[in-house]
Amino acid sequence: MSGDARARVAVDAERWPDVVAVPRCSAARQALARTVVRRALNGLPLQVAMGGAELLGRGGPLLEVRDPDSFLRRVATHGLVGFGESYMAHEWDARELVAVLTVLAEHTATLVPPSLQRLRTLWAPRQPAEQRNTPSGAQANIRHHYDLSNDLFALFLDDSLSYSSALFDGLPAAWSDLETGQHRKIDRMLDLCGAGPGTRLLEIGTGWGALAIRAAARGASVHSVTLSAQQRDLARERVRAAGHEDRVRIELCDYRQVRGRYDAIASVEMIEAVGAEYWPTFFRTLDSLLAPGGSVALQAITMPHDRMLASRSTYTWVQKYIFPGGQLPSVRAVEETARAHTGLRVTACDGFGAHYAQTLALWRERFAQQDDAVGDLGFDATFRRMWDFYLAYSEAGFRSGYLDVHQIQLTGQGAGQ
Repeated sequence: MSGDARARVAVDAERWPDVVAVPRCSAARQALARTVVRRALNGLPLQVAMGGAELLGRGGPLLEVRDPDSFLRRVATHGLVGFGESYMAHEWDARELVAVLTVLAEHTATLVPPSLQRLRTLWAPRQPAEQRNTPSGAQANIRHHYDLSNDLFALFLDDSLSYSSALFDGLPAAWSDLETGQHRKIDRMLDLCGAGPGTRLLEIGTGWGALAIRAAARGASVHSVTLSAQQRDLARERVRAAGHEDRVRIELCDYRQVRGRYDAIASVEMIEAVGAEYWPTFFRTLDSLLAPGGSVALQAITMPHDRMLASRSTYTWVQKYIFPGGQLPSVRAVEETARAHTGLRVTACDGFGAHYAQTLALWRERFAQQDDAVGDLGFDATFRRMWDFYLAYSEAGFRSGYLDVHQIQLTGQGAGQ
C-alpha cells in the first residue's frame, strides 16, 4: 500500500483489518494475476492508468490504479473481494465510478480466461459456514445490514422508507418522482397477490412498513414478519401514525415459524436473503401458508441463470461487507424450485431493471449529499466509501443487464392447497 493510501485508512485499522492489511502473495501468483488483469483490461472499453506508468484499455471511462502492487496482490489473493477492498483502501479510484463498474459488469463472463474459470472452485473464496441462513444465522445476517441504523436509511431513502426498486411512470426520473414510484411498485404487488378489503395478507420482510400501511388502507388485514428489531419498532410506529394499528400486526419472526392460512402473500426483495440452500424450504413454506385460490407476489432481484450457477458458491464482496448470506436467484431458479417442491406455479413475471438503476442513482446522489450527516451518526470514512461503492456497484449491475428485478406472481395448482 502506498504511503498516501495507508494514511487515509490508518484510523480505521481496528474496524477494517482486511482493508488495511494487504495480503501476502507469492511472486508466481502475483505474476499470474498481473498477466490475467492486464489481458482483461486491455480488451475493455476503459482507460486504465496503472500507477501512472502504463495505460491499458481501448478507451472509455478512466480507472486510476494508484497502487498497482497492492491492487494486484489483493486481486490475486481474493479476486473480486480484493477488488472491492482495494477500492475501500483508496488503491484505485474512478471519477465515473458507475460507468467503470458498468463496463466491468458487462464483461463479467469473459474477464477470467476459460481455463481459470474451470478451476474456479480452487481459487475463488468460498462462502463461510457461519453465514448459512439457518434460523439463527439468518437473524444475524439480517441484523448485520438492516439494524445498522434507521436514521442512516432515512438519510437517503424517500419518505416512504422503501428500500427496494421503485416503478416509475417514465425514465429518466427525478428525486421528486421517487415516492410516487415506490407507491406504484407497492400497488402493483398488492394487485398481483389480490390484496383488498377483507384479505388476510402475510408480508414476509416488513421493511419499514410501507407495504403494510398501503395494504391496510385497502382494507386488508396484514400480518408482517421481519428479523430486524429496528425495522419492526419503526414500522410499528409508522403504522400507528397512519391509523392502521387495528389492521396490521408486525412480529419479529422467521418465515419458517409462521403458522396459519392467508389469502395473499407478498414479499419484496426478501428472497435474496434466503440462500439457495433454503429456497425449497421457502417455497414449501409459502405453499403451506397460502389458502386455496390465493396468490403470492414476490419482488426479486435476479441474475442470468448461467451466471447464478457459476457464482452461487463463491464468496463475494457484497456478501462479506453488505449482505452476508445473500444469494440472488434467476427467474428460472424460482420457476424450477417452485415446480419441484410445491404446487405453486409462476403465472406472471415482469422485469424492470432499468427502474432499479434509476432508483439506485437517486439513492447514491442523496447519500453523497448527506455525507456529513452520515458521519455524524458515527459511520466513519471507510464505511461511507464502502457504501458508495455498494450503491455504484449495484447500479452498474442493473445498467449492464447483469442484474434485473422482477415482480413474480405464483398461484396454487392443487398440491399443498
